Amino acid sequence: MNTARTDWDAIVIGSGLGGLTAAAYLATNGLRTLVLEQHFIAGGNCHVFRRKRLYEFDVGVHYVGDCGPGGMIPTVLRGLGLEGKIEFLEMDPDGFDTMIFPDLTFRVPKGWDRYRERLVEAFPDEETGLHRCVDILEEVAQGSREMTRAPTPEDIAAMSQRAPTVLQWGFRTLAQLYDECSLTSRPRAVIAGECGTYAMPPSRTPVLLHAILLDHYLRGAYYPRGGGQVLVGHLVNVVRSHGGEVRTRQRVRRIVVDEGKVRGVEMASGELHEAPVVVSNADLKRTFLDMVGEEHISAATAERVKSFRMALPLFCVYLGLDIDLRERDIPNTNFLLFDSYDLEGMHEDCYEGRLPPNLSVFMTIASIKDPHSRNIAPKGHTNLQLMTLVPPHYRLWGLEEGPARGEKYRRSPQYQAVKEQLMEALIARANELVPGLADHIVWKEAASPITQERYTLSTGGTSYGIEMAPDQFGPSRPAARTEIDGLYLAGASTQSGHGVTGVMISGVVTASAVLGTNLMKRIREGEVFGRPELLPETGPDWDSWRASF
Repeated sequence: MNTARTDWDAIVIGSGLGGLTAAAYLATNGLRTLVLEQHFIAGGNCHVFRRKRLYEFDVGVHYVGDCGPGGMIPTVLRGLGLEGKIEFLEMDPDGFDTMIFPDLTFRVPKGWDRYRERLVEAFPDEETGLHRCVDILEEVAQGSREMTRAPTPEDIAAMSQRAPTVLQWGFRTLAQLYDECSLTSRPRAVIAGECGTYAMPPSRTPVLLHAILLDHYLRGAYYPRGGGQVLVGHLVNVVRSHGGEVRTRQRVRRIVVDEGKVRGVEMASGELHEAPVVVSNADLKRTFLDMVGEEHISAATAERVKSFRMALPLFCVYLGLDIDLRERDIPNTNFLLFDSYDLEGMHEDCYEGRLPPNLSVFMTIASIKDPHSRNIAPKGHTNLQLMTLVPPHYRLWGLEEGPARGEKYRRSPQYQAVKEQLMEALIARANELVPGLADHIVWKEAASPITQERYTLSTGGTSYGIEMAPDQFGPSRPAARTEIDGLYLAGASTQSGHGVTGVMISGVVTASAVLGTNLMKRIREGEVFGRPELLPETGPDWDSWRASF
């Protein structure tokens, strides 16, 4: 690697999947591209970490949708010359998500028709309202897919006229749709049961967002064989094999702007890298308010950035068990555990800085989703993760400024007490579902919003970027191109939204803006920009984790 080079065609700040996808498309189109990552490993929210040489825990990739032939993620990968490089393992099509309420278990199946049938079976007295609700959600999802395939703004405008349900319902809330369909509390909670994937209650969730989410997973839920780092490692390979570099332990202090134009970046070490293009995959607020500086943006932009609300963060527990839960006939499903049907109250507690008295818990078992990869868990063991939404407020965690500002916290008695309380509460919920689970824990640790901020520098410790409520959704979110010439954005806070698919799309959109071409249209038509013959061998012994340093 030529570490002496300081002039580049493009610099990407942050190596999340949005930044890496943008960098890969820039590099495969001939731009000398440098990716700078402040952590010791590339991947952002999609990196993994290893413990005891036994377990490899995914930070952010728990399942992805629409990975069958022609799916969005395979399409984006194919355009980089990665077709067939990553295997996507399908979860149980009869129930990839299993919601457990106090008096109801609901398994979410693949396919709109089966999903509709199962809802009606669960709530036969509300059949009319359920059909109306699912009709609207499915029509909105279909209209959205057609609009995203439109190659020009004029085509989108014309197509929107042929998708009236999107116009009528897309930016209204899920709660308003429920009211229109006269649904009671139980089906409302079940339909919105996967709301943890966007961290909002029905009263804040755009119908379009929820319709896209449902459609995404109803096309099939998958897990990448080898875990989330496999996606990262292959994108890193593309960048490096096409003349670019990915450097870790490299924190950017400042985006250099002169007379309204980007000139490059200044590192925390004082080193300067010059480039006419800078793509920030970093936290939106830190990008503009810290790295760019208010003196270089308009007052309106500064106010807009400050006013954006961040999505609620997650608290995660990582467990290694010395038993294999497959031997207990646990299906290949995620479990969503609820103490009540009051999703609004649970979120309201978090917004107001209180830990919800009744935690909802998302449980996912990587070693069942991928029983083939020994790096995830050794034979006879289980790799299991638990998650719940929590408040971001520093005072709850015993902090004042947060780790991004240099505040130390790991020895704080209040921080440790809250963290331990939550970890044991989540383990207790998992033990209710799988009796005896707690007796087989050989590794446990937890990550809080403070942990998230420490490693990714995200405002509020969220992995989802700015909240996707109606006033911060779609065109109300930042676009790829900014008011500063040469500065672009990618990642969860842009118009494509968060999640693996959302941020990878954002990378394609951002690279398109830089290159002045519609890459998405071209790759959907079959064009391949990456040269597979340049890529390194990635056989059975290839280690995506080590490839990401």
